Amino acid sequence: MLQNIISKTPLDDLGYDFVKAPYLPKGKDEFYLRNMQIRNGINYRQLSAYEIEMLVRNGNTSDNWNNILVSDAFNAELVKNCKFYGLVRIGKLEPFCLGFSDLKTPVGLYNSTIISCDFGDNVVIDNVSYLSHYIIGSEVIITNVNELVTTNHAKFGNGIIKEGEPENVRIWVELCNENTGRKVMPFNGMLAGDAFLWSRFRNDKVLQDKFKQFTEQKFDNRRGYYGKIGDRTVIKNCKIIKDVWVGTDAYFKGANKLKNLTVNSGAEGRTQIGEGCEIVNGIIGFGCRLFYGVKAVRFIMASHSQLKYGARLINSYLGNNATISCCEVLNSLIFPAHEQHHNNSFLCAALVMGQSNIAAGATIGSNHNSRSADGEIITGRGFWPGLCVSLKHNSRFASFTILSKGDYPAELDISFPFALVSNDVSKDRLTIMPGYWFLYNLYALARNSWKYVDRDKRTEKIQLLEYDFLAPDTVNEIFTSLSLLETATGKAYRLAGNNEQKFADDQAAGKYLLKSNNRIVNDLEITMDGVENSKRKTVLLKTLPAYRIYEELVIYYGTLQLLSLIRENKIASLEELRSALPSKAARTEWMNIGGQLVPADDIALLKERIKTGKIKSWDAIHEFYTAQGEKYPQQKLKHALASLAEITGINLKKIDTHQFANLLNGAVATKEWITKGIKDAREKDYQNPYRKMVYENTGEMNTVLGKLSDNGFINDQIEELKEFKAEVAALRKKFKTK
Repeated sequence: MLQNIISKTPLDDLGYDFVKAPYLPKGKDEFYLRNMQIRNGINYRQLSAYEIEMLVRNGNTSDNWNNILVSDAFNAELVKNCKFYGLVRIGKLEPFCLGFSDLKTPVGLYNSTIISCDFGDNVVIDNVSYLSHYIIGSEVIITNVNELVTTNHAKFGNGIIKEGEPENVRIWVELCNENTGRKVMPFNGMLAGDAFLWSRFRNDKVLQDKFKQFTEQKFDNRRGYYGKIGDRTVIKNCKIIKDVWVGTDAYFKGANKLKNLTVNSGAEGRTQIGEGCEIVNGIIGFGCRLFYGVKAVRFIMASHSQLKYGARLINSYLGNNATISCCEVLNSLIFPAHEQHHNNSFLCAALVMGQSNIAAGATIGSNHNSRSADGEIITGRGFWPGLCVSLKHNSRFASFTILSKGDYPAELDISFPFALVSNDVSKDRLTIMPGYWFLYNLYALARNSWKYVDRDKRTEKIQLLEYDFLAPDTVNEIFTSLSLLETATGKAYRLAGNNEQKFADDQAAGKYLLKSNNRIVNDLEITMDGVENSKRKTVLLKTLPAYRIYEELVIYYGTLQLLSLIRENKIASLEELRSALPSKAARTEWMNIGGQLVPADDIALLKERIKTGKIKSWDAIHEFYTAQGEKYPQQKLKHALASLAEITGINLKKIDTHQFANLLNGAVATKEWITKGIKDAREKDYQNPYRKMVYENTGEMNTVLGKLSDNGFINDQIEELKEFKAEVAALRKKFKTK
């Protein structure tokens, strides 16, 4: 019969021999790393005979009083009923209470077993059943904790192994795919861009080996590091805390189990962990909040993200300023600004590129159509599956895709940004409405872009996050969509038997019909191939207005960047503008790496520099992100101008007064309908009789919802339109255009 292995060692060994002889460098004792870690500046001395007498009288014991060291301001009266083992160093103790929130407790060490620990000034340690091998800062409160311990091989959530450990104890985070094929080694300070780069390019062994090397060289693999708890941290009513490194000003209350973690907390953001949490093998960023029964295993939470109300986060990376509540997330890489609030939503084996919102009942990632757990889903930023959506692996979605309620029976590949995708069960078909957001819900689209900027609480913005819905990634998707719409329309026109005009191919026919705004397009059933892995039809809806909107958005995007160039360089004439325009502006491919948009060519160069040893660390990669962020405005400008030239056919280096005036007029017109669309979309909520019927009268509705006229976001948009018109009017006068 199997039995538990219970070891027996001499009582005198308790608190000593933390680092075994094979792992001690020559001439070093077991405290050499501990002494390197302690930086509180306190000068410790041995106890006086009187202090020892006082400690014994207060019910304290020690295996060796000579190994209890204290500061000159130590007060033995404030240590009661404690058992000390090994080398213990105690700072200043003064007779007053420390208070935090509703908790007030006297300074001192009480009713605890303390093994080989260091304390700063004026700490509270009360009823800690087992406190072992920790360095604790000043004004820390730790009360009612069952176990607070560090082992000699603690890794604090980082994906490293210590001297003498086998490879199979290494912690990996298995992102994007349940078969472990995209796993990464977590490390403190890992950004979403790092996780993305490492989880991709899996067939590039040299690159993958470099990422592993960068991670291992960040950390010391020697055994014997102590756990640390930073100044002013409060820990109360917790059960087990093991191998956890904690920053300053953190707050733990009522946690069940915290194991193998780094918990960043401090000036960049105070981190809180609350009741019933069980959190193992992870990295928690600054300003995070985890409370009410959260379960997290093998994970990374970037700064200012939240887990709450029983959420489960397993084998996943959660980006900055994100919230997951109630639901379950497995094997996913989630970029910043993600929201998932409902108990019955499920996200599995997915790459979610940020600004996303997963609704109740959404099941993203089912392996029922696969023979093994090797499926993946990739969603562009702004992904929004509606209520009760079910998706299958493998699927891919363009930016700002919204899915209507339904069980989608097969894999999907949606290339149209800003589209509404619907499972039309009654006609057994899939429908796609490109440009849906601009046709029907501009308020939500525009407000989301605004709110993510407003809620970005990062203090160290290494990665420049793009939140604007018009950016290089979405504009490139629009160009792809324009081509797809042209081809699909031309094909539908041909199949309908329209042979009056001869065209070179379907795309040429569709382009002619769409650009000429031919109403015959509205009478065609326009279908797409290669969208759904099934034999049923995929039908495109409102193709003509979608095409027109897509074109107008690209022109608007390019014109806004042109105006930005004029504004920033104080250009006063068309001649100055022509000379200021970049000589070479190409519409290049871009990648979203952790919410930061970077040209694909620059990513290729980064990979090459990593493989050739020119980039030698994760810190150097982070410097690359910062440098790209500084270059982004200029790169975005070039992309926008190339897009503008491509969509309009204008040679911008030779732009004339008439062309410039048309661009200005078009930008004002687009800004006007966008602003009107934002207001109209929200106004529907005040006019819909089925929404109004729950209120006694309009006055009550305004009290509950707030008056539409008081909507701050809408009013800001109206004011922006006025300012934009004034700026354009001034430009017309300066550039002498009408």
